[in-house]
Amino acid sequence: MADRTESSILVGAHPGEVLDVIADFEAYPEWTGAVREATVLEVDDLGWARAVRFTLDAGALRDTYTLEYEWNFDEQGLGSVTWGLVEAGILTAMDGCYRLRRADGSTEVTYTLAVEVKMPMLGMLRRKAEKVIIDTALTELKKRVEG
Repeated sequence: MADRTESSILVGAHPGEVLDVIADFEAYPEWTGAVREATVLEVDDLGWARAVRFTLDAGALRDTYTLEYEWNFDEQGLGSVTWGLVEAGILTAMDGCYRLRRADGSTEVTYTLAVEVKMPMLGMLRRKAEKVIIDTALTELKKRVEG
């Protein structure tokens, strides 16, 4: 993931609880502001989502896209999940990662994201949009897990 944006947040829960919320894609419309629909298209041998189709409505950015996931977690819920874009309308890239680690009785969640769109966009504006997406997603994730 070249030229990416990253941010972290502490969530007052066990890593496994955080991982359960991250992995429950079909519930995303209930707690994320921009995802209107999420459908798991394929799962791996362990039952983790391998491909997920999303319908996004983030104001000026509306798209339906499919992401492919790779899960690398231990039995405690520590590790990472990475994803990459398979197909989309206006997006040309959406590569990201959630990393979970223990932090003083909480879970530190680090979200990394790189997004490219078909229309020309200054790098500075793209990074600012990525930062808003990441910060909103982390705040919503924290509320969902702790709520």
